[in-house]
Amino acid sequence: MKYRLLTLVALVAILGWNGMTEAASAKKPNVLFIVSDDLNTYLGCYGDPRAKTPNIDKLAARGVRFEKAYCTYPLCGPSRNSFLTGLYPNSTGIQSNSQIFRQTIPSHISLPQAFRRAGYLAVRIGKMYHYNVPKSIGTDGHDDPGSWEVEMNPAGVDRLEEEPMITTLTPGQFGGTLSWYASPKSDAHHTDGKIADDAEWVLERCAKKKDEPFFLAVGFFRPHTPYVAPKVPYYGWYPEKEMPVVQGVKEDQADLPPAALGSYKKEQDKLTDDLRRQALQGYYASISFMDAQVGKVISALDRLGLADNTIIVFTSDHGYHMGEHGLWQKMSLFEGSTHVPLLMVAPGVSPKGAVVKTPVSQLDLYPTLTELAGVKAPSNLQGQSLVPMLKDVNTKGRGWALTQVSRGGRANQFFGYTLRTPRWRYTEWDEGKQGKELYDHDKDPQELTNLASLPEHAATMAQLSKQMQEAVKTSLPPNGKTPEIREGMWAPNLTDP
Repeated sequence: MKYRLLTLVALVAILGWNGMTEAASAKKPNVLFIVSDDLNTYLGCYGDPRAKTPNIDKLAARGVRFEKAYCTYPLCGPSRNSFLTGLYPNSTGIQSNSQIFRQTIPSHISLPQAFRRAGYLAVRIGKMYHYNVPKSIGTDGHDDPGSWEVEMNPAGVDRLEEEPMITTLTPGQFGGTLSWYASPKSDAHHTDGKIADDAEWVLERCAKKKDEPFFLAVGFFRPHTPYVAPKVPYYGWYPEKEMPVVQGVKEDQADLPPAALGSYKKEQDKLTDDLRRQALQGYYASISFMDAQVGKVISALDRLGLADNTIIVFTSDHGYHMGEHGLWQKMSLFEGSTHVPLLMVAPGVSPKGAVVKTPVSQLDLYPTLTELAGVKAPSNLQGQSLVPMLKDVNTKGRGWALTQVSRGGRANQFFGYTLRTPRWRYTEWDEGKQGKELYDHDKDPQELTNLASLPEHAATMAQLSKQMQEAVKTSLPPNGKTPEIREGMWAPNLTDP
């Protein structure tokens, strides 16, 4: 009996030690977080018939594509601060560019900061928070020092040499206006090419030290204006004469409230059909150029043997108009401006080539990544985890996505909110006082017919209005008041609560 007891104790000890050894050797998953700038869903994997995006399409084939993913605010600064904090713009207090959440909620833990605190090497290359493009390229922009251990800010010919050659609707301006240029220089000379090179360099060093997991954030600048990309091959893939021009704009706009068209810029009156084709050509070329850089980073991940233990995210900060509804660029509440690409690869969790069709928000990225990696997340995150959807694409989750935007300037500011459900897009401007919109995506995916005034849709309108009001409540902080911007910056250290 004594012998059996000692044997049992020894066996338990051996099993316990083996368990601890296996647990200690179990690798924490790495994260490769790729963000494109001003990219809509002009991608092959989203069904675009013209886009030549083989690398992003391959990425979709090795993971899950979210068919209906939406930003929380269709502007760079508010959107990026939102998905990097896991909070709606109403809770970050960031609702315009050139600001950082440390000015409103300084003690909040950002997504990359949460991974730093968990022992990850957190690296940023290029644009992750807001930058003034192209003027801030090569700098930290409006970045958050507490989020990263390493920051890298390459600058290429698109910033340093080529501005005088760029075609622009507003002389001397390139970032906020439509502008484009077919560069004679190759990929490696451009900022995004240098970003891809730097990402490969970082991955090579991470591969040599596999006991330390990494959170690598790669922020490409294209296709943000100016649409600068190598002429060969990318501009050549999209002949100007083959670029379509949106038709029927006046008819489309006839049933819209003025606020719906509030993102229109006077400079766009200069657009002729030839200029519209040139702009679209530049946009597509910039997308394909960026796609090639994504391919370079993913190839390095594969070559270095890191892919099997690396979660990959690819997305953009918001959507983008190229003439739909007579609008260009961003800051509308239509599908084109709010809809974003979202691809995720989670080894051992996500199936290959699967599609999630229920609406999701970029706000959901923070709780998803922390759950996948076993990283502690703040208790006040406002998104849902997408892990159940990665495991079973038929999981419904929240079932809607909320996006907001402001109108009227500081003196007369009001907000528009839009709710995207599987079938409907419902929009209210200034709680309906400045107009309402309703679109049936089952029958009208281009959102050409506003159904809001039709009596037969009154019940649907009432139901969606109530649902939106409840959704807006979830976007607010506990006290119900949006935080105010404070002057200056507050840089946290790694142990701040």
